[in-house]
Amino acid sequence: MGRTSDAKPRLLAAAGELFQDKGYHAVGIQEICDAAGVNKGSFYYFFPSKRDLVLAAIDAQVEIYQQELMQPAFSSDVPVAEQFRQFFHLMYLARRNLASCTGCFFGNLTLELSTHDELVRGKLQSIFEGWTLGFERVLQAAVEAGALPKLDTRRTAQALVALFEGSALLAKAYNDVSILDDLSQVAVNLVNQTSSTI
Repeated sequence: MGRTSDAKPRLLAAAGELFQDKGYHAVGIQEICDAAGVNKGSFYYFFPSKRDLVLAAIDAQVEIYQQELMQPAFSSDVPVAEQFRQFFHLMYLARRNLASCTGCFFGNLTLELSTHDELVRGKLQSIFEGWTLGFERVLQAAVEAGALPKLDTRRTAQALVALFEGSALLAKAYNDVSILDDLSQVAVNLVNQTSSTI
């Protein structure tokens, strides 16, 4: 079966990049294996199907987003609005040197697969819900500490997730990753709002 010690993570990494760049349906198993330097026998040892691979790739990307975006952005002592600016800025930094802007991994899969595969849709929904709950906790903690006025933390968190996904989509449409950085100010305005509704 060849190199099995790191075959699985290499398959997940290759799948993450290819699904991000080309989409799920446009990428075949052989292309994934070639990119990972893994033979098909190894692929089927770890993943019975391409669908099983995408489900595992989603989990792997969640960990990457957590380590590279969520933890750095929301582990600092800067004001809460600045934390959300950092979240957008870190995504911009991760994408600025790529040849083209490929959007958000989870957003891309949602657009492509959510109406065709209920299991994938549910998994993606749980990710967006997890982001919303995480943002809501950050906002609620700031309200309780007196750093923000009282606001509807749930709706504000949902709006921030929607802003991020919309920014990623626009950045992809215009092939301009700077949109992510530009719209970070809108996130700041949302967090600093004084109304209890949006």
